[in-house]
Amino acid sequence: MKLQPIPRVKSLTPAEFRKNYLKPGIPVIIEDLAKDWVAYQKWNWEVFKQLVGDVEVEVYNNVRAGARILVNGGDGKMKFADYIDTIRKGPSDLRLFLFNIFKHAPELKKDFVWPETFMGGFIKAFPSLFVGGAGSIAHMHYDLDLGQIFHTQFIGRKRVLLFPQSESEKLYKMPLTVESAASFVNWHQNGVDYEKWPALKEAQGYETTLQHGETLFMPTGMWHHMEYLDSGFAMSLRALPHTLGGKFDSIYHLFLMRGLNNLLISARPEWWYHKKRHIAYGRVGQQYTPKGS
Repeated sequence: MKLQPIPRVKSLTPAEFRKNYLKPGIPVIIEDLAKDWVAYQKWNWEVFKQLVGDVEVEVYNNVRAGARILVNGGDGKMKFADYIDTIRKGPSDLRLFLFNIFKHAPELKKDFVWPETFMGGFIKAFPSLFVGGAGSIAHMHYDLDLGQIFHTQFIGRKRVLLFPQSESEKLYKMPLTVESAASFVNWHQNGVDYEKWPALKEAQGYETTLQHGETLFMPTGMWHHMEYLDSGFAMSLRALPHTLGGKFDSIYHLFLMRGLNNLLISARPEWWYHKKRHIAYGRVGQQYTPKGS
């Protein structure tokens, strides 16, 4: 892979953001965007346990989805307080995403500021938390709604790997999904398996380690793979794509593409599981061989 650091800035003006990052679709880390938020100092595990500890949440592990798992299917449920206690004890592959904590504790919305000076279109009904234990992984994908994301890290560190949409074929994108057929697990320590996925050698992307209080802007359709180095959490503020074409593409992804994928998973799970991979490998002139063949 051909990687470069994600650009880092401080005191970024809205005009600079739109010119240098939003319009060209380049990610950026704004190091001081959240430093004045009440949440920067206030939010921690004990606050969350006190406010929403009894809320049942759906958790996910590091195992890639099998042939019969519908899009966003979870791996179990537990109370949020129990989940926090579990990941604080040490390494854990359990994570949760798109948790709308503000539905249960709306007072937390007063603790941060929507970055509306940078751009519009924010979906204010759905700010969300992403939480994970040390060692948990969000495998390579891009967001189904093609949202533009301001992702602020709080407790813990997270290693981030990003690629633009232009690299989709090299990432072995599977049809009717937002997922890669390749694995990037522990890519930073062990590299990726270029014998199995040789097209990854030419994929051009970005890398960084996100720290407490730093905000990562991810443009629409940005591929991302995230590994939790410590137990921690982040908040995502998402906005609709800023172009008309992007909005239509978002509707297609959310309603038609996801529906077709789930229909095929339900109707012919094993056939579709392997067919998606045959197509992804074939796009880069490679033969897909199922395990055990």
